[in-house]
Amino acid sequence: MVKLDVYSAKGIKKGSTNLPERFVEKENLPLLAQAIHVYEARLHPGLAKVKTRGEVIASTRKIYRQKGTGGARHGAKSAPIFVGGGVAHGPKGLKRSLSLPARMRKIALGAALTMAAKEGKLLVVDALSDFKKTKEIAALLKKIGGSRFTLVLSDQNLQLQKLARNISNINIIPFRGLNAHGVYLGGTIILDKEALSPKQVEIKEKASTPRKVTSKVTRVKTKRKAKKSKEK
Repeated sequence: MVKLDVYSAKGIKKGSTNLPERFVEKENLPLLAQAIHVYEARLHPGLAKVKTRGEVIASTRKIYRQKGTGGARHGAKSAPIFVGGGVAHGPKGLKRSLSLPARMRKIALGAALTMAAKEGKLLVVDALSDFKKTKEIAALLKKIGGSRFTLVLSDQNLQLQKLARNISNINIIPFRGLNAHGVYLGGTIILDKEALSPKQVEIKEKASTPRKVTSKVTRVKTKRKAKKSKEK
């Protein structure tokens, strides 16, 4: 069992709790590195786009005759060699998004949480709903200590985003959106105790479960069978 320290809303250590078994995994650095690479690649917007010589606004007239000038042979002014011409071999504005199977995402998240817990960077705070002001959360972070924090909230306490968003060096995410990238690079991970309830863990488990994808032919056959059974 992986133990997590439990703190009160005032930053006082009051005991410990177990990390749910669904999130306990063996250390798997190659898988964790692969998962982080996929998440970082998906964060890249891929919006860079340049114009080719066929897209810039320029005349297609040959700028001077082929021979007799003593200069190099040139065609239109839109060639990449000229200022104001198109760009050769530039970015095309394509979004190349990588993907990771649901089972691998789950194992990578568990490995990241287990490593963070063993390093003392994963802790639980009770009664987060008692916070009413930003300075109360800032005081809690000061007592816990650290340079960077990630606050993981349950569905019941998502309203705390408005209180903590003005604090520097803190990232606020819902528990159902937690991933290996956010855990490994998130500094000190502060878990809402209500997020570890069986109901919240079950919601997180369903969100990470891959949906069964059926082809169009299979769906048509299923509808036909259902129609025939009704007619009988």
